[in-house]
Amino acid sequence: MPTFEVIKNADFQLITEFAHPDAKKRLALGPALSGVTAYNIYRNTLGQVILDPVTAIPTSEKWLYDNQQALASVKQGLRESADGKSVYRGSFAAHAEE
Repeated sequence: MPTFEVIKNADFQLITEFAHPDAKKRLALGPALSGVTAYNIYRNTLGQVILDPVTAIPTSEKWLYDNQQALASVKQGLRESADGKSVYRGSFAAHAEE
């Protein structure tokens, strides 16, 4: 995999020096894991390891990421809303199903 796809910011900070794996080859990463619950793990031929945080999406929402036209439309709507270009059309509560 090309480096540019994995490394998105080359500003690395040393968190822990000389961390030793336990008997089962596990490392305690502690403060390096800031609230992320899942990672893709990459290793190069030199043995360097990169943990790339990932977020899972519900299967019911996957269709949006598979449909580039729909995703672009949603992103455009979010940009327009953030720029104050939205128009209030009143409440639609009367049309909601219980």
